[in-house]
This record gives sequence, structure tokens and C-alpha cells, in this order.
Amino acid sequence: MNTLSAREGFIRFQDYRTFYKVIGDLDRIPLGKIPVLAIHGRPVSHLALKPLERLAEFGRPIIFYDQLGCGRSDRPDNPEMWTINLFVEEVTEIRRQLSLDRVHLIGHSWGGVVAMENALRNIQEIKSLILSSTYCDSSVFDSNLDSLRKKLPAEVYETLLRHETAGTTEDPEYKQADKVFILKHVCRVDPWPNYLDQSLEHQPVGKVNTEGWTIRARLNAIDIPTLVTCGRYDFCTPAHAEIIHSSIPGSKLVIFEGSSHYAHIEETDRYIDVLDEFLSLVELNEINKANDL
Repeated sequence: MNTLSAREGFIRFQDYRTFYKVIGDLDRIPLGKIPVLAIHGRPVSHLALKPLERLAEFGRPIIFYDQLGCGRSDRPDNPEMWTINLFVEEVTEIRRQLSLDRVHLIGHSWGGVVAMENALRNIQEIKSLILSSTYCDSSVFDSNLDSLRKKLPAEVYETLLRHETAGTTEDPEYKQADKVFILKHVCRVDPWPNYLDQSLEHQPVGKVNTEGWTIRARLNAIDIPTLVTCGRYDFCTPAHAEIIHSSIPGSKLVIFEGSSHYAHIEETDRYIDVLDEFLSLVELNEINKANDL
């Protein structure tokens, strides 16, 4: 494989700086290919999506960024600013400043929330949507998460509750119990790759209030090609992925049977193959539409 070019920098967003990194050459995109913009979850940074760099091997530059308050982006101390709309607008500004007039949009976990909200703005530049291990209703998400925790061994669940009630979640006993959940429902690779650990080094400032948030009733308005994915053991459960899939007309659902929340790490080769197949079909259809004009 030829070495892919990489560049990084900052865009101005409101009064702050958002860090971005591009793998591939945005100035020399092969005919028919469309760049990919990847939206990470929380509390991680863009580093958690590192395996997606391989999408650039197919001629699609991929753009990563750290959401405001995360990773290498600015970390303003303003509790009132952390809203879903802030992060939706950040995506718009990234597309504008990097001249992304056509883009595939990938959202992982919380990033899928941002991606869906973007898609519902009917932005013509967004050519496809990949919703990876995400959720469309915060109440359903919380209920599913609680159910998974209750299925843990009784002593593990009791330890989690006891320390959470006491506010002692830094206690080694709590961390050991939490690791049981993590290795079952977050990432089943043990030990974790270094880049995933590094993605957690700079915990985000500000908490986004998603209490009561739901997009479920609006999903039928998304009219662009959409791929929904999750892991069989994902804490963003297959049942929740099915809700998203059944609500978006014409969408495709893929469950990664050996994975939990980070299928792109746990089953990297298959994950990249699934995404490339989906994106290639979208790009072929875009070429055909252009030829028909």
C-alpha cells in the first residue's frame, strides 16, 4: 500500500478552535469518489475511530475532528453552551471551511446523534449516512443500558451500584467491576489498542444534556442512503439499531456478530469491507444520476 498523505490543523468555530485531521488528499480525489467525515462519540476523541483511516485506501479522503471540548480542540468553560445544536453547527462549519461540497457522514455512538440531526436538515451535500452503534431515543437507550447491567453477575452489579451511590467511582473495586461490563459490551479486545486508551486521555469538558431527547418520530424524513450498524453485544443494542433501521426508509442494517460497541476495532476487516461496499454503491448511483442529467 502506498503511504497516504495526512494533514492536520484547526478551523475557527464560534470563538474557538476545532482540531481536524485529513487522511488522503482532498485536492486530488479520484473521479467518482466522495470524502468521508467521521464524527466520534463521547467521552473519546477522534483517535477512537483510527481504523477508519483505511477507508482512504479506496480513494476517499477521510476527515476526523475532535468535537469542541474534546481531545485537541479548545475546551471552553461554559456549561450553558453544551447543546446538541452546537455540535450540529460544528459539522456545518467543518464542511464549509474544508470545502466539502459532497460528503459521506459517519457517526459513531453519540456521533450518530449529531449525524442524524445533520441529515434531518436536508443538506444536499450529505450523500450518505452511516450510523454506527448509536441511538435515537435517550429513554430507550437508558433502559437498555440498565437491563444489560442487571444481567451482569450479581456481585458485579451490586459493586457498581454501591460505588455509584456513594460517589466513589474512582475506587479500584468499582473500576474492576466496571471492566467486566466494558469487556462485554464496550470493546471485547483485551488489552485495548493504545489509540483507544489515548482517546480517553483528555476527558471532555461540559456534559451534553440529552435527557428526554428523541429523534425517533422524525427519522422517516431522512431520504439519503443510510447504513445502520452495531455489534451483537453492543450497549447500543441490536434492538435499538432495528428501531433506527425500520424508521429510516430504505436503510440497511448490519449486525457484527463478534463485536460490541467498537465493531470497527473488534472486526476491522469486515467492518471496512461492509462500509466500502455501501459507499461504493452510493458513489456509483451518484455517477449514474449525473449521467442522466
